[in-house]
Amino acid sequence: MSGPQCCENPPALNPVSGSGHVEKLGGLDAYLSGSPDSKLCVILISDVFGYEAPNLRALADKVAAYGFYVVVPDYFYGDPFDSSNKDRPISVWLKDHGPEKGFEDTNPVIEALKNKGITAIGAAGMCWGGKVVVELSKEELVEAVVLLHPSFVTVDDIKGVKVPIAILGAEIDQTSPPSLLKQFEKILASKPEVNSYVKIYPKVAHGWTVRYKTDDPVAVKTAEEAHQEMLDWFVTYVK
Repeated sequence: MSGPQCCENPPALNPVSGSGHVEKLGGLDAYLSGSPDSKLCVILISDVFGYEAPNLRALADKVAAYGFYVVVPDYFYGDPFDSSNKDRPISVWLKDHGPEKGFEDTNPVIEALKNKGITAIGAAGMCWGGKVVVELSKEELVEAVVLLHPSFVTVDDIKGVKVPIAILGAEIDQTSPPSLLKQFEKILASKPEVNSYVKIYPKVAHGWTVRYKTDDPVAVKTAEEAHQEMLDWFVTYVK
């Protein structure tokens, strides 16, 4: 579930990237973007490379431009996965940073947001974050979710989803291959009470929505298409 593909194309982390700022929220450092007066919030839950990835923060700023208050927590406590550290492969790193812990850590963040006056929350998860987001949806802690090239998500997870869910997957994905996404789609089709949307993007690989090269116009275009579908989902269901 977390093979080499989930760790390809690591971003050059930059703690000062983005037009927002970092502050504590619900016990975690978090990158915040958008108006704090907004009643609508989107939580972006990163892949294993964490919340300092410039493309992820640029996406947060893009979502904020639609009127959402956007939160990108540091679930890894300053310890994102480092693919150059051969003594700590992803299987070892995950023992310290499992998505179950991410789900637990999100509860105080949601509570803090509600204390700020937020009335509706959407959550999007990339890779590692997809598992956290699906757990939030099972507990109905948010109004809507989007999974982008998710990792660790199972058929049983999808059976438990209770809020509107969009799943944006890649054609070239060993972690969540199209065959698995089609199973997800079939399960969701049997749950008419849950609005759902599943799309498999052709000719793209796992991680394409956040780990693209900004100087590759084709990669940027396909990432932006997925970003727009994510935004459209939140505009529809987080209000």
